[in-house]
Amino acid sequence: MIKANDPKIKSWIPVANDSDFAIQNIPFGVFMTKSGATVVGTRIGDTVIDLFEVAKLGLLDIDAEVFNQSRLNPFIKLGKSVTRSVREQLSDLFNETNKEAKANTKLNTAMSPADDVQMLLPVAIGDYTDFYSSIEHATNVGTMFRDPDNALLPNWKHIPVGYHGRASSIVVSGQDIHRPKGQTRPDDTQPPVFGPCKLLDFELEMAFVTYEGKPLGDAISIEESEDYIFGMCLFNDWSARDIQKWEYVPLGPFLAKSFASSMSPWIVTLDALEPFRVEGPKQDPQVLPYLEYKGSKNIDIKLQVEILPPSGEGKVVSKSNYKYMYWNMSQQLAHHTVNGCNIHAGDTMASGTISGKTPDTFGSMLEISWKGTKPVAMPDGSERRFIMDGDTVIMRGHAAKDNVRVGFGEVRTLVKPAK
Repeated sequence: MIKANDPKIKSWIPVANDSDFAIQNIPFGVFMTKSGATVVGTRIGDTVIDLFEVAKLGLLDIDAEVFNQSRLNPFIKLGKSVTRSVREQLSDLFNETNKEAKANTKLNTAMSPADDVQMLLPVAIGDYTDFYSSIEHATNVGTMFRDPDNALLPNWKHIPVGYHGRASSIVVSGQDIHRPKGQTRPDDTQPPVFGPCKLLDFELEMAFVTYEGKPLGDAISIEESEDYIFGMCLFNDWSARDIQKWEYVPLGPFLAKSFASSMSPWIVTLDALEPFRVEGPKQDPQVLPYLEYKGSKNIDIKLQVEILPPSGEGKVVSKSNYKYMYWNMSQQLAHHTVNGCNIHAGDTMASGTISGKTPDTFGSMLEISWKGTKPVAMPDGSERRFIMDGDTVIMRGHAAKDNVRVGFGEVRTLVKPAK
């Protein structure tokens, strides 16, 4: 067992029972201090810890400058053995048994209330890939737009389908977005029109962030895939459904996806998620040898989506779980690199919309409202078929076991009118 995952460990930093940030978590992110400095940090309970200051005190066996950064990439580039060691050291430092650390006044100056810091985009994302790995979501979409008896395309159960997305428009939780504009064709008998998207949707996803990969031409095998996965975050892959419907043939999404994606600021390491592994769905037909895996590769992460309208009273419209994924992260990464594609530290790969079997577990408004035919009643008396201007979409996620809760916080985004 990874030492820092011991459920018996308690921190001398106060942690509420329902906090996502138990000492067994120790996620990594980047924040701006009140003085304007941008540094790498971690979080325990409602306390954010400046790792640059901690390392300068000689309390971590690592060059402090790796934390004097505006992104996590230099830290991630050091590899899994280093990031695992730092997490273990932080676990020891903030363990309630470490009376010396608790009494260290200089260490306490490196700690700030979470509300006093501004979280920033955690990684410089060189490349972003979006998969399509939930069989329930793919079946729902195929049923709505194609033949219900042949909802999945012939390749779907043989490869983790994905596409290369736009990295430049990925933003951190708390950053507002504007409704996109583009071409749509609301009437199939008329020419297309230009204007703001009318069918704006969220997509409940999770993403994983990679370590530095192999040289161009070399593949990452499924057996070694987890050595190349740093951690995970919540991910809202916004979608303009009406723009996408008109543009996606023959090359897939373009303007309908590239206007914005939102990610949570804390990257939870794969190590921290180890205790929450579960078996995934049975894959039938049997996959090709390079996609065959051993052990439990899915993770039991409870997810929810809330729509908060301008009136101020929100409604949870989805309760899903990452464990539903048909294709797992190891398969996604093995497939991504089997052709020799190289990956770099900070590359981000999203799961695709995460849906379960029942309507309350669907991960998009396209499914929840069933293409707009089943509107959702809101507490203020309004209805939602898709996302409206002024709505804030909030996604949350956490894993829990043995009285330990390891979570991701939230990814929160306000939608403003089109410019």
